[in-house]
Amino acid sequence: MNNVWKKDMIADVVNLVIGLGLFVSPWALGFAAESPTNWNAWLSGILIAALAVTALAIFAEWQEWLALAAGVWVALSPWVVHFSANQTTTTLHVVAGVVVAAVAALRLWYLHQSHPRVTA
Repeated sequence: MNNVWKKDMIADVVNLVIGLGLFVSPWALGFAAESPTNWNAWLSGILIAALAVTALAIFAEWQEWLALAAGVWVALSPWVVHFSANQTTTTLHVVAGVVVAAVAALRLWYLHQSHPRVTA
């Protein structure tokens, strides 16, 4: 494991915090018991946090693509799972999803930028 912190690891730490926050949000915000909202927050939070941990350990492009997809899902899930009537949970999911998707999109954009390379 790489023990040297780099600037690009900040994005993974942000995603880890968002994933953990999303996971604990049903208890912290008092979502209805055993609702699809809870399961969506728990599973999405676990997925985002797990992707962040794996990216902190060893970075790979596939992690960013999955994080982008997870972020889009979290942002759209209030309407797909039909809990958009609850303003608090909708705002939480949209903001968390947009941040995760934006971080992943920026990392992918940066990864695919063409940098001049020296050839022999």
